[in-house]
Amino acid sequence: MLRLFHVSEEANIEVFEPRLPSRKDLDRTVGLVWAIDEARLPNFLTPRDCPRVTYHVNPNTTEADKKRFFTCAAASHAVVIESGWFERMRNTVLYLYEFDTADFELQDEVAGYYVAKTTQVPKAKYRVDDLFAELIKRNVEIRITDTLWEIAEEVKASTLNWSLCRMGNAK
Repeated sequence: MLRLFHVSEEANIEVFEPRLPSRKDLDRTVGLVWAIDEARLPNFLTPRDCPRVTYHVNPNTTEADKKRFFTCAAASHAVVIESGWFERMRNTVLYLYEFDTADFELQDEVAGYYVAKTTQVPKAKYRVDDLFAELIKRNVEIRITDTLWEIAEEVKASTLNWSLCRMGNAK
């Protein structure tokens, strides 16, 4: 069953109004409410401005890439952050706002992005006090490094699905 979420550091969002996108590849005249599917939710279980490289296995991922990018055979998703964000990650509380899926349509299959053009009221809200524990619970491999740039280039050249978030904040 499809589950869709919005992740925020804000504790009391009651209504999500469509916002005009800033991305150049989208119609900038149509407001959208963004949501992430549960499979890609780990990509957003970090402080909002935290730069991160995330990646996950897909049907075309080679065994060589699985062995290269994961230290545990059971993991199929990874989140890599810079060491300078470790304390903030430990001390950030996130709220997961769950939406009814009826008004949403798939915007990006690899990223797990869904959009709605109508105002949305969350059907549930969950508080996440320990981001590391939440990632571990979801069987996500967590990597901490001094800089993200090398792993970003390596993962972009791999057969994994990947996402680079907030890289403007990376060292």
